[in-house]
Amino acid sequence: MVPATMWVAAVVFLAVLSWLVAELDRRAFGYAERADDLIVTHGVLVKRLIVVPYGRMQFVDVTAGLLERWMGIATVRMHTAAAATDATIPGLPASEAAQLRDRLAQKGEERSMGL
Repeated sequence: MVPATMWVAAVVFLAVLSWLVAELDRRAFGYAERADDLIVTHGVLVKRLIVVPYGRMQFVDVTAGLLERWMGIATVRMHTAAAATDATIPGLPASEAAQLRDRLAQKGEERSMGL
């Protein structure tokens, strides 16, 4: 009886810990549109800041898997020539993701550097 109780307690503890880490990771994502670039920040233990100049964006992609569509969210990905500056913003409401994609594509075309 005691080992079964310990297993149940361990499973509950790990489930709560996993949920807590996932929630902290979700809250750690942020982005800001500035005049000449997009800033994306994320990370719980190691904070990462990515600055993507609009003129360097090759394309902006919005994806939503089956679970994301069911939840009404999408992921926005900005692709550049340098893989290190690619940025991802997950968990946006689908309509906000589409609007962000359109704004970023427009700003990218306006500031195109002719690569």
